[in-house]
Amino acid sequence: MSSKKRVCVFCGSTTGSNPIFAEEAKALGRNLVSKSVDLVYGGGGVGLMNEVANGVLAGGGEVQGVVPEHLNKQERVHKNITTLHVTGTMHERKAMMAELSDAFITLPGGFGTFEELMESITWLQLGIHSKPVILFNIDGYYDQLISFIDHAVESGFIRKEKRALLKVANNSKECLDFLPFCD
Repeated sequence: MSSKKRVCVFCGSTTGSNPIFAEEAKALGRNLVSKSVDLVYGGGGVGLMNEVANGVLAGGGEVQGVVPEHLNKQERVHKNITTLHVTGTMHERKAMMAELSDAFITLPGGFGTFEELMESITWLQLGIHSKPVILFNIDGYYDQLISFIDHAVESGFIRKEKRALLKVANNSKECLDFLPFCD
């Protein structure tokens, strides 16, 4: 494995209804490259996945995509990324993404993105990994989820010290501030 750091980005395969989502995804990609950090992501050539990958590629960074075989044809895989890994299942995809990465950042997305966020924070809570998990709350997209998580703390289902494991950033600079390998 390379000594260069990699961040796994979870995000939507669409760009959503607010143009700032795509702008910030691309900006995150550029900012990762400015700190010599490469990208691991779902391999898509569409949506926010495409934007963050293009941001990294435009800056000369390395992009590793990971896609399960059944989505390899459906998801319109990015044709210009550095490396495309094809796995047998979604479970293998997520395991490989986690193995290749030194941190996780979640941008806006739907059910799949939510599930990836919850798995990465759960694994951190359980000690399966010790990698930073960052929620990139672009234009307040995750405000209600953050409120619900805080409600779960108040209701006694998430301990305060475990809640503190989930870092919330409102811009890409804050995302990078949470990465111990970005100074």
